[in-house]
Amino acid sequence: MVDFAHLRRLPRVDDVYIALGTTIKVAGSQEAFRQVDHDHVIAIARAAREAGAKRLAVVSALGADRGSRVFYNRVKGEMEADAAALGYEEVCFAQPSLLLGDRAALGQPTRPGEVWASRLLGPVLPLVPRGIRPIAAEDVAAALLAATLAGKPGVHRLASARMQGAQRR
Repeated sequence: MVDFAHLRRLPRVDDVYIALGTTIKVAGSQEAFRQVDHDHVIAIARAAREAGAKRLAVVSALGADRGSRVFYNRVKGEMEADAAALGYEEVCFAQPSLLLGDRAALGQPTRPGEVWASRLLGPVLPLVPRGIRPIAAEDVAAALLAATLAGKPGVHRLASARMQGAQRR
C-alpha cells in the first residue's frame, strides 16, 4: 500500500500520468473520497514535479468544476485547479464520461450502475451524444498519451467526445 501523504522522493521523470480515483460509495465518505481524488492526486503530481516532470496528464471527470454544487464535480474541479498551479510546462486533463473497462482484472469491485448502463445503452449507443456516451478506459489512455506527445504547453482539457475512439486512431 502506498502512503500518498508521505511520498518519498521519486526518481527523475519527464512525464507523469495519474489515473487515480474512487467513488464516494467505495471510499465510504465524502472526506475519504476527497482524500483519494484530490489530496492523493495532488501529492503524486507535486512529488513528480519535484522530480523534474515537465508534463502532467490526469484522468479527471466530465463536469469537473470547482464551483459546482455537485460534490463529486467540485472535488474534481478543485483537483484540476490545484494541479494546474504546480508549475508544469504542460498539463492535460481527460474529462471522460462513464469509464468502461475490466475492473475485475484490476482487482476492483464491479460497479452495478456501470454494468446496468452499459447493457441498457448498448443497443442505442450510436444515438447517445458522444459527449456523454460511456467511454473505454483504453480510449482515455490513448488520448492522454497523444495529447502529451503533441507537446503543446499550457493547460488542456480533453472532452469525452474528443476521446471517443482514440485507441483506434
